[in-house]
Amino acid sequence: MAIKKRPVSPRQKMINLMYVVLMAMLALNVSTEVLEGFSLVEESLQRTTRNSASENAAIYGDFEAQMKANPQKVKEWFDKATTVKRMSDSLFDYAQELKVAIVKEADGDDGDVLNITRKDDLEAANQVMLAPGTGQGKKLFDAINSFRERILTMVTDERQRAIIASNLTTTLPKGAKTMGKNWQEYMFEDMPVAAAVTLLSKLQSDVRYAEGEVLHSLVANIDMKDIRVNKLSAFVIPNAQTIVRGDKFSAQIVMAAVDTTQKPKIYIGGREVNLRDNTYEIVTGRTGDFNLSGYITMQNGSGDVIRRDFSQKYTVVDPSATVSADLMNVLYAGYNNPISISIPGVPLTKVSATMTGGTLQPTGPGKYIARPSAVGQDVTINVMSLQTGSARPVGGFTFKVRKLPDPTPYIQIGDDRFRTGGLAKRSLMDAKGIKAAIDDGLLDIPFTVLGFEAVFYDNMGNAVPMVSNGDSFTQRQRDTFRRLARNKRFYITRITAVGPDGIKRTLPASMEVIVK
Repeated sequence: MAIKKRPVSPRQKMINLMYVVLMAMLALNVSTEVLEGFSLVEESLQRTTRNSASENAAIYGDFEAQMKANPQKVKEWFDKATTVKRMSDSLFDYAQELKVAIVKEADGDDGDVLNITRKDDLEAANQVMLAPGTGQGKKLFDAINSFRERILTMVTDERQRAIIASNLTTTLPKGAKTMGKNWQEYMFEDMPVAAAVTLLSKLQSDVRYAEGEVLHSLVANIDMKDIRVNKLSAFVIPNAQTIVRGDKFSAQIVMAAVDTTQKPKIYIGGREVNLRDNTYEIVTGRTGDFNLSGYITMQNGSGDVIRRDFSQKYTVVDPSATVSADLMNVLYAGYNNPISISIPGVPLTKVSATMTGGTLQPTGPGKYIARPSAVGQDVTINVMSLQTGSARPVGGFTFKVRKLPDPTPYIQIGDDRFRTGGLAKRSLMDAKGIKAAIDDGLLDIPFTVLGFEAVFYDNMGNAVPMVSNGDSFTQRQRDTFRRLARNKRFYITRITAVGPDGIKRTLPASMEVIVK
């Protein structure tokens, strides 16, 4: 049943805030190393984006030169290139504005995207991207979709179209859809500042990549082979520039304007290497910054051997993972606790996890339900990467296990929950009985009421208890309600209830009802 929440008083809001802060201080499990891992990924993305922007700028320069030399032939494609630049810069700059806004929300007006202080802040991204009325998440979602649809109209190669569409997709995984989340909630809800900034940097990198793919297609349309051959360059296309130690680094080595009738010769470390499909692979064994360099040779139409050097930097980082409980990093025994698990640089479909001291059930990519079996017995969630084809341990995360808090009793009055104070007799007579639930702004967990006692007072001041074996008012209790005069009061006490954890408890709280 949908429940209409009653307005929360300023005092209750303060209590809720103190509860959140206390729980966070006691149970926060996101490590500094994980957040620093996002910094490494961010730096790598920035390097990739700068390289793409530099290459795109060179192509724009070629367009301008050709426009001056032969405007009649080039104008149509030059205008399209100008449109691509305007579209790409618009989305790129918007993503940068969001990064700045999120960092300033976390660190204040002096916040610096390149030097984030509160990397673990979980509220800044929520405020900027998801705040009702002002959240930018839906606007970003629409901007990405518009850019993707317009940019794909300028690409004819199906492989390129598939890559661009995949990089800029806003389609949610099945697990996110079943939870009723939209794209912006799935991407930014409860996301640390470091991770939110990295996601936006990834978007900027994808925008520059798509821009470059379109520019190369436009160049081919105006037959700029002479310029491309005159400026023949070697390129290294890696599968990623930031690699988790133990995973495989893969890079394709190619030369621009390659003649498909002949195979280039590739030299690494001064020796010729025979690569399958021009793809270089090596298993990374240690962390640090590395450089794949060498040169490539090929004959031109005149039979001359052309040599071009290549160089590609990449970073290998230590394995790291993120495990966060969706309910304030607190696990409750006998209860289905939502858990999010991810490994930077590893697709969610390639992440696996197990848990000691209970069960861990996957519900979607990166989403799990943790159910500890015993109160006071710590549980450990062990995370593994499947990216290399076999399970490789990444880290273990230990959580304290607590009993569910006691619920609060109430009387259901329409869509409202009456807890104590004045109550109209008509409403009292219409009520069916007593209910109980944890409803503190963070949890909303119903309990089953097993029994309670209604205590009335006669004209002599003597207490008259009436017991109910269940959650419903007895006929005797209802008859007494009917005879109560205005401003008479009675009490609901000794309420027993059982929650989803199966623990039976007698609630310390009592309810005072004043008949109005």
